[in-house]
Amino acid sequence: MLRNQKMLQNTSAIRITRLARERASLISLPYRRNYSFKSLKPVELDYTESIPSDCNRTEGALVLVHGLLGFKRNWSTLSKAFSRDLKRPVYALDMRNHGTSPHAEPMDYLHMAADILQFIEKLGLSKISLLGHSMGGKAAMTLALDKNLPSGLLENLIVVDISPIKGKVSRTTISYIEAMRRIEALNLTGPNARKEADKLLVDVEKDPSTRAFLLSTLNSPSSDSESARFRVPLDILSNSIPDIGSFPYDPGEATYTGRTLLLKGGKGRFVNDDNISIFRRFFPNSRLEILDTGHWGK
Repeated sequence: MLRNQKMLQNTSAIRITRLARERASLISLPYRRNYSFKSLKPVELDYTESIPSDCNRTEGALVLVHGLLGFKRNWSTLSKAFSRDLKRPVYALDMRNHGTSPHAEPMDYLHMAADILQFIEKLGLSKISLLGHSMGGKAAMTLALDKNLPSGLLENLIVVDISPIKGKVSRTTISYIEAMRRIEALNLTGPNARKEADKLLVDVEKDPSTRAFLLSTLNSPSSDSESARFRVPLDILSNSIPDIGSFPYDPGEATYTGRTLLLKGGKGRFVNDDNISIFRRFFPNSRLEILDTGHWGK
């Protein structure tokens, strides 16, 4: 079994590396900007809502966007607290290829931003505050920077522990996706499938709370004829690694002058002094807050 695991691991790593090389040239090329979000093909995002006591469902809404491998349920406690304390409607989204939203390609930030805009317009939200963490933060920034964004739609932008830069997805994150692919390939069955999957994840992540987060999207088999499967399409995520690391704008190419807050995890490595200066070129009306936490809030 260990030999099979090693073979699967090597095959997965080689595949992701090959795909990254095939698409590497796309990262350095500028995105075409002679588009509007209407010309793209957005998907209809699933969501949860927390509505304040005055039953306001639209004005001043706070929209929450999760990061890679997350989903709307990650925001459950915070959504209720935000709605209660801020007295405004709060919506937590499942991004494409996550949670119970549709599986679709491409998975780049222009399409993710188009998905968010379609959601906002479908519900008739106004004067919104948009908060995005990690991958969700890049999608939120992409939406804010678009020159065709309806005037007055966005009042506040909150970006959590991510920078508007073109780079590579961390090796740690890639190792998570590779491990999840190996778990599916083993076709785990029975009531102990989740426990066995957790043991396999120990090789790439020692922290039990992070493993629990990764396993939160694992559907345990309901019968002996079924095997454990993740709710995220791992093939699409693997293919999209270059796009997830990239960003559709270069510094100086676009700006958003609305109120912007960058929250940096003081224990993390996703935001540093160099890319803070890049952030301010995109978002001149911004301020920085440093929290005593890591990228995943620990």
